[in-house]
Amino acid sequence: MRDKIKTITVREYKATVRTKTFLISMILVPVMMFAGIIIMKLFEDNVDTTDKNITIIDRSGIVAERLVAIAEERNKSEVFEKKDNGELKKVKPNYLFHIVQPDDENPDKQRYELSEKVRKKQIFSFVEIGKNVLHPQPAEDGSDFSSVIRYYAEGAALDDIRRWLGNPLNNELRQLRMKEAGIDPAQVTELMRWVSVNGMGLYSIDLATGEYIEARESSEGEAILAPMAMMMIMFILSILGAQPLLNSTMEEKSQKISEVILGSCSTFDFMMGKILGGVGASLSAALVYVGGGVIALRYMGRSDLIPLELIPWFFAYATLLITMMGAIMAALGSTCSTAKEAQSLAFPGMLPMVVPMMIWFMIVREPLSNFSVIASLIPPLTPMLMLLRQSTPYHIPAWQPWTGLIGVILFTLFSVWASARIFRIGILSSGKAPKLGTIIKWIFRND
Repeated sequence: MRDKIKTITVREYKATVRTKTFLISMILVPVMMFAGIIIMKLFEDNVDTTDKNITIIDRSGIVAERLVAIAEERNKSEVFEKKDNGELKKVKPNYLFHIVQPDDENPDKQRYELSEKVRKKQIFSFVEIGKNVLHPQPAEDGSDFSSVIRYYAEGAALDDIRRWLGNPLNNELRQLRMKEAGIDPAQVTELMRWVSVNGMGLYSIDLATGEYIEARESSEGEAILAPMAMMMIMFILSILGAQPLLNSTMEEKSQKISEVILGSCSTFDFMMGKILGGVGASLSAALVYVGGGVIALRYMGRSDLIPLELIPWFFAYATLLITMMGAIMAALGSTCSTAKEAQSLAFPGMLPMVVPMMIWFMIVREPLSNFSVIASLIPPLTPMLMLLRQSTPYHIPAWQPWTGLIGVILFTLFSVWASARIFRIGILSSGKAPKLGTIIKWIFRND
């Protein structure tokens, strides 16, 4: 490394990591990113235990009374929990069902009146059981509601009561159908028993002893949490190391500091020093995050969740992404003279980080799909998406990460070259910031 680039790199690194903003951001940004998960974990037992009054309109006339009885049994067994000191703690709301006679002459009026009671908080919700639920024959166009059960509430889609209703209602309907068929439900208990399907990993073998290693049961939370954590850390590092280069370059240009620096070095040395300083700051934060995560998982006895084989890939992708993003941000910052101009160019520059955040769940669900493979091989998106795919339990063919890495290296070199051409013109220009099309033309300008 040339002495001038080294000097600027050290200056930029110290100027970044010594600031209170960097230290506070390094702590607060991940906390804010994962605040939702942390809060959900802390308050998972803090549920609304207010009793819920639910009205039943049973147009079939066969299941309402049984549903009330099942709810009463549930209220006796599930609502209260005995604490260690022997006291009872209410952990769930009572479900209090009330049966009303259906208005067959004007059903819409009855639905409206009950809806008004829900709005006025006189009842929590109401259930309408179709008259043909025992032998459902839904119309092809879906217009016949006599064969369905409908649940009305202000937040019906996410309501726990709606989810709870499915089991008791369907169990009762099954028993009634068996009785009609001349089958004693008491004799076919095992026939209706539900057997869950447990998600398991894959068996492996210990190469040293030759013994088989039993597959471990996996959960949806673990399958999503590890990839999401990897992607979030990458996103945070880009915010800490690359994004500030846009504003810092703009400030040095507007305050004429850049002109003084360029009196003793070339524009390329100046830009590379700033980029490498940002890379150094981000990697310092990465060591803290990765090291802290490894220590925390070992302390919790979950060393099996530490993706040791991905750590080298993580640092390789992180270095390339921050170099690429840093070059783009420094180039865009060199074209701006005011904070307003910098803000207008911030979003286009952040697209390589924004796009993966928009499609990450699709990638995690199907990491081997054609869409996932193609998206992860697009160089600006590769660092975040390829690492996301590698973090899933699926086996990713070895050629894909290596192809992606080569593509990112080539694209990063192109980004530095293109940014250098923009930087050398933009840092010395004055007046109104050029349009994005003009900035692109600077890359291929022959002079």
